[in-house]
Amino acid sequence: MVRAEAVLPGGVNSPVRSFRSVGGHPPFFTRAEGAYLYDLDGNRYLDMVLAYGPLILGHLHPSVVGAITNQLGRGEAMGGPTLLEVELAERIREYMPSVEMLRLVNSGTEATMSAIRLARAATGRDRVVKFAGCYHGHSDALLAEAGSGVATLAIPGSPGVPDGTVADTLVLPYNDMVALENAFARDGEKIAAAIVEPVAGNMGVVPPRPPFLRRLRDLTEQHGTILIIDEVMTGFRLARGGAQSIYQVTPDLTCLGKVIGGGLPVGAFGGRADLMRQLAPVGPVYQAGTLSGSPLAVAAGLATLDQLVDDKPYLRLEELGARLEHGLRQAGAGQGVPLQINRVGSMLTFFFNEDAVVDYGSAAGSDLAMFSRVHRGLLDRGVFWPPSQFESSFLSLAHDEAGIDFVVDAFAQALDGAVDPSLV
Repeated sequence: MVRAEAVLPGGVNSPVRSFRSVGGHPPFFTRAEGAYLYDLDGNRYLDMVLAYGPLILGHLHPSVVGAITNQLGRGEAMGGPTLLEVELAERIREYMPSVEMLRLVNSGTEATMSAIRLARAATGRDRVVKFAGCYHGHSDALLAEAGSGVATLAIPGSPGVPDGTVADTLVLPYNDMVALENAFARDGEKIAAAIVEPVAGNMGVVPPRPPFLRRLRDLTEQHGTILIIDEVMTGFRLARGGAQSIYQVTPDLTCLGKVIGGGLPVGAFGGRADLMRQLAPVGPVYQAGTLSGSPLAVAAGLATLDQLVDDKPYLRLEELGARLEHGLRQAGAGQGVPLQINRVGSMLTFFFNEDAVVDYGSAAGSDLAMFSRVHRGLLDRGVFWPPSQFESSFLSLAHDEAGIDFVVDAFAQALDGAVDPSLV
């Protein structure tokens, strides 16, 4: 860690990796395979982070490795269009019909930033609605009351973001119907876009209340506002059609990432064809990227989606997720510890909280010291869990029942030690 801190701020290239919120130092990994990670000291960890979501097939899936290797033999970057880009776009449109056209970019941050620019241009308005605790990347206008690492490190937005940059960002509580209604009644004709995580994953996992997304869709339609659903995390992870297919909400624009790159850097935004045709070179809204549509990332993404052609993978992930949730609940009940578990499919977060966690305020009211102690206990027992209360854990198709039971057992022991240190 000393070497890393000498050349990298905090020793890391993304803040949540630093383990500052849970104490100690992160393990440095040397390799990964299936559902496991291996560190410099040769320790093995069952991976419940999965690179924060992309690796739905697990590490080094043969089809993904084969696709990357095959493409690498043909060229790593072309500087021009490739057939693979078209094939991935067609596949996404097939599975997610709201995405009539799309553009590939290099990250989720690029996707959300570009979607906001497009929405502002299309509507001629400036104001953007986001929801507290929802993280949409680190572009200036979207860092207001963001979750993820911003919440983990207790940073109020970020220094370096001018007040004027976020002056047109209106932050509402997630799942709060009254605040939503009032905001659109007051400012509806000024709002260019509303952007939302359909299942929040950056304040920990927080599912939407049943009417919340539907009402948001109704209000945006009534006021001519562009609805952007940020499925960077949930897209192709919760269902082939994304969370929007589960909750039956059709957005104007969708942002994607993670799974569609199979573990390589990628992002995408897309939606209604009339909106997407406003992008250069056919329209006036400029957006570009040197490595957008990277052949390696596109090949990995196509190989990943090839494994998700029907519902069987998602049924399998649901089985594993339900087993994990049940086991963690039993462990918490055995200790009499206030424990809330929020799960949607293969995404899960546990909170040490007396009350249900339904928004950022209730998530932030959880016992963070307890989480920190349990996290250390999990790591000591060979489970790599996200080092933040405000992140989701993930399951892959490389996990199995034995692995889930291993996590549950480790959690029970870590919980015992967190409640009574003499048991460690």
